Amino acid sequence: MKKILCALFLFTASFTYAQSEQDIDKLHETAQTFLRQGDHENAILVLTKAQQMQPNNLQINKDLLFAYYVKRDFAKAMEIGRPLVARADADVQSFQMLGLTFKSVAEDKEAEKLYKTGLTKFPNEGILYSEYGDLIANKEPERAQKLWEKGIEVDPNHSSNYFFLSRQYSQKGDIVWSILYAEMFLNMESFTARSTEMKNLLLDQYKKFFIVGYKPPVDPDPKKKKKPTILFPSAVAETLNMQQAQVAYGVTPETLTVIRTRFILDWYNKYASTFPFKLFEHQRQLLQEGMFEAYNFWLFGPAANLKTYQTWQQFHQAELNSFLAFIRSKVFKIPEGQQYHPM
Repeated sequence: MKKILCALFLFTASFTYAQSEQDIDKLHETAQTFLRQGDHENAILVLTKAQQMQPNNLQINKDLLFAYYVKRDFAKAMEIGRPLVARADADVQSFQMLGLTFKSVAEDKEAEKLYKTGLTKFPNEGILYSEYGDLIANKEPERAQKLWEKGIEVDPNHSSNYFFLSRQYSQKGDIVWSILYAEMFLNMESFTARSTEMKNLLLDQYKKFFIVGYKPPVDPDPKKKKKPTILFPSAVAETLNMQQAQVAYGVTPETLTVIRTRFILDWYNKYASTFPFKLFEHQRQLLQEGMFEAYNFWLFGPAANLKTYQTWQQFHQAELNSFLAFIRSKVFKIPEGQQYHPM
């Protein structure tokens, strides 16, 4: 009899636990639907109920933090976020969301302390380097730059560090790196508001490059028998500068298609084995697949002249559709060991 009662108790307890788990999952799913719909109040209501049932559920607490953040109730977001990041199982998103909350209320010291703690725990997470750099960029641009470059070194496939660095280098006049990072960003994050900004910046930087031109570094000791080792950005600038004649009538999507086609051919004749680089491999593949013109018009057309781009699109819709299907189906992934910018 005791064995029967014990078995019955265990069954009942297991059933109750399973039912509770199902209830939590249903509440969580409902709350996430409200969040996607922008109904933050209902999301908070449902998540609070779920939190009462499972106070230590990490994902529910994270979603509740996020719901309060997007509702701009930063006091409640911090109330939830502080104990969340102190947990042993706190993940990168926990640090990221609390950091954004601190930045929203100008708690810069708290945010910096948080990012330092987060990077100690997650030293290879690019998102923390990008957020930390963004926090200090106005006051300490050089340190922010180092953080973003470190983010690329440890996590080369996180897009935000390329975004921030491309803007930073454009402001400093480091045109080659601004061009490279802008285009790399656009192949990682292709259809967002930030991608529109990067397309405008990329076209602008190409114009500046051909206005300024490239001056090769002067050898301080020309009598040396051994030639100085050329650096990656100098190799890029030298190869690109060979196309100066193509911009006699301006820097347009048409001329850039020609320039960048010849650049890839010249690069693979001279520097590809010395400097393997995913972006140039990607461009070469698009050339071989017959999609390079569509790629260049997608990159530069809207920024150069939207009306002209729309006219081009009418006559090249099939090529553009093929290219868009290609980039949506393929992940632009950068291998480690191709980070040529000095730290």
